[in-house]
Amino acid sequence: MPGTNLTRDEAATRAALLDVASYAIDLDLTTGETHFGTTTTLRFSCREPGASTFADLVDARVHEVTLNGRTLDPATVYADNRLTLDDLAAENELVVRAEGRYSHTGEGLHRFVDPVDQRVYLYSQFEVPDARRVFTTFEQPDLKAPFTFRVTAPAHWVVVSNAPTPEPRPLEAEGRAGHGVWEFAPTKPLSTYVTAVVAGEYHAVHDVYEGAHGTIPLGHYCRQSLVEHLDRDVLVDLTRRSFAFFEEQFDYPYPFEKYDQLYVPEYNMGAMENAGCVTLRDEYLPRSRQPRSFYEFRASVITHEMAHMWFGDLVTMKWWDDLWLNESFAEWACYWCEAEATEFTDAWTGFANARKLTGYRADQLPSTHPIAADNHNLEAVEVNFDMITYAKGASVLKQLVAWVGLEPFLAGLRQYFRDHEYGNSEFGDLLAALEKASGRELAPWAQEWLQTAGVNTLSLESEVDADGAYTTFAVRQTAPADHPTLRRHRLGIGWYDEQDGRLVRSHYEEVDVVGERTEVPAAVGRPRPALLLLNDGDLAYAKIRLDETSQATAIAGLARLEDSLARALVWGATWDMTRDAELAATHYVQLVLGNIGQETDAWGVSRVPVCAQQAVSVYSDPAGRDVLARTWEHGLRRLLGEAEPGSDTQLTFAQSYARAVVTEAGGDDLEALLDGGLTFEGLAVDDDLRWVLLVELARLGRVDDARIDAEVERDGTISGQQHGAAARASMPTAEAKAAAWQRAMLDPETPNETSRSIVGAFMRSGQEDVLEPYVQRYLDVVATTWELLGAHKGAVALNSIFPRTLATPATLEAVDTWLETAQANAGALRYVREGADDLRRSLAAQACDAAR
Repeated sequence: MPGTNLTRDEAATRAALLDVASYAIDLDLTTGETHFGTTTTLRFSCREPGASTFADLVDARVHEVTLNGRTLDPATVYADNRLTLDDLAAENELVVRAEGRYSHTGEGLHRFVDPVDQRVYLYSQFEVPDARRVFTTFEQPDLKAPFTFRVTAPAHWVVVSNAPTPEPRPLEAEGRAGHGVWEFAPTKPLSTYVTAVVAGEYHAVHDVYEGAHGTIPLGHYCRQSLVEHLDRDVLVDLTRRSFAFFEEQFDYPYPFEKYDQLYVPEYNMGAMENAGCVTLRDEYLPRSRQPRSFYEFRASVITHEMAHMWFGDLVTMKWWDDLWLNESFAEWACYWCEAEATEFTDAWTGFANARKLTGYRADQLPSTHPIAADNHNLEAVEVNFDMITYAKGASVLKQLVAWVGLEPFLAGLRQYFRDHEYGNSEFGDLLAALEKASGRELAPWAQEWLQTAGVNTLSLESEVDADGAYTTFAVRQTAPADHPTLRRHRLGIGWYDEQDGRLVRSHYEEVDVVGERTEVPAAVGRPRPALLLLNDGDLAYAKIRLDETSQATAIAGLARLEDSLARALVWGATWDMTRDAELAATHYVQLVLGNIGQETDAWGVSRVPVCAQQAVSVYSDPAGRDVLARTWEHGLRRLLGEAEPGSDTQLTFAQSYARAVVTEAGGDDLEALLDGGLTFEGLAVDDDLRWVLLVELARLGRVDDARIDAEVERDGTISGQQHGAAARASMPTAEAKAAAWQRAMLDPETPNETSRSIVGAFMRSGQEDVLEPYVQRYLDVVATTWELLGAHKGAVALNSIFPRTLATPATLEAVDTWLETAQANAGALRYVREGADDLRRSLAAQACDAAR
């Protein structure tokens, strides 16, 4: 959209010119179902009287603009989503009265009507640059100011913002019966992107946290139709534990006046760290039973957003170049908090089994970039807001903590909070504080880890004598040709041997790996173990390789390895080897079927079968895929039958089995589970599992539109509508695919979460004939998708509906040919290039599996 792509240079020029004193924002939410009233009074000073600048306001109908008492013509000063402000005084007051438009994509001010009871719910989502969709702003993080919100809304609504919620003032005397005004107190100085307004017919419960620094009011909010699913006691306990942990570790009181957590519908993110007013997707209040991994992940989201109250909201980056630091820190801190202060004491195992793998994958794509990316404008921010920002960044910070020590790291962090409270900083400010606290020079570490891209691979080079003892032992480090940096790694090495039928660690060494080859003299003379594990303890961010002996041990009996984190590292290593065409997909599936039934880590049980399903669907030899698919299906059916009744493992295997079914007998099982003809002790076929079964039956062609209609009507919720859309997109007919394509790719009015459901279910294995035309159709719409659907929905659509399922040489040739002359938004092109890379990886893995 013209005028929305603010550049770093423009922001720096504006920051050098202006200081913002305050925002006063008046929102009228009673003006209709499509638009809202928005009036902004913005007071600011100018260091060069007579100079010019601009303010930001996106997609608005501007009615009045007044600058220092001068009325400006909106038709003249408002163009390309910017307001031109000329002849500034030393002290200025800008007043803009306009109408904004409600969103259905989770950007700006989102409006949702619950199909269950027709109640209305609104919430704002402003990161990265979408506050300007709701009020007039200087939309950059380093122009902080206090914000005063005044909201007019129906009197029976709940209205929440960053400041504590006041009692509404009725408007009967002004002839507006049934309406009220909420006049919030000014906030602490905030960046525009962490301000918030949430309004509607929300259910609210209130508690408090009594801490060492005083009392913090706590609020939890959700839709009325989700009240029964609001597990208040669990959420309050988690919130209190996290506050106690962070306040103690950071040695800095919570910096705001209250802490509300609002579970909102159709959210396009996991959550958002609005100061004192955190919004979270309301799928985190599940209506059906979920495995432990779900609640572990929810806890990480909650603690992630709380960490941001200090790192991001109290101290904020000057510009989006340091977005990585904002998110990487909160990501590291959330797992640290989980492991130390909550019931999820093995959170770092879950991180290794799930989250860290997303960082490894992102870092091997053609779109990889340094953690500290060059975000020269807002479009670059959108492109680089990914799992390198989150998962790799957190992994690297974890390694930094191991490098300098936790206590020096915390000492530097505490000083950083005190030095920059309510202000803005750059990474160099944090680095200086950490160097002072630790006594270590960190600039070389920062250069090699933060300013270069790519992931290293660590493998063992060794020789043994006739008795099996090591005569040489070294760690070999390699790097991909495109990103050849060799880095320093703090590395644990574990020796695991047989003991009473188990694999137990018998020895451990910790070394610093530097350069291409690092000798480990302490290992020489020690006997070669059954399993030698590099990166034991998961201190380093690097791919690891298993030697032949260790690989054979893992495939024969990984479940005998007692330590859950060590198992996670082996799961990750074998998956990396499968993706890199070094381990046959068939052998990986055998490893999973032979060992996943004894896995105890919730994320291992949930995530590993997803990897194995991918190995079956696209990494296996096409000539033998039918046989492997049936082996996978039958193996999961066995595991489901053997699982402990009522266990998380049983539930996860039921879901995995449904997604693996390719035979008529398997389809009969799914039908019988739905109608009660097949039961497993302890397994309840509740709403969510019903939909899993129905979506997979739709994939198999055993469900028609009438049956989906009946299930949507039975469910009656927005979740039901989204699942129904996924079921229709899964059907293997040309008509179903055409209808799904129209809704998700060509209709910008389709709500973002409905669109996500469709694109996630569209490309299904086993439907190659009906999907083949969509290779070209996909390429035909790439150039227009970003503008048609918007950045967020366009990104989800182009990434999820890329034809990875059709992993053939013909598909890759078509995509590569298109890329040779493609003209499209950089973000859109990114997902096509990533998809092409996935196709190459699949073809290489298929060749490896065929040669086994």
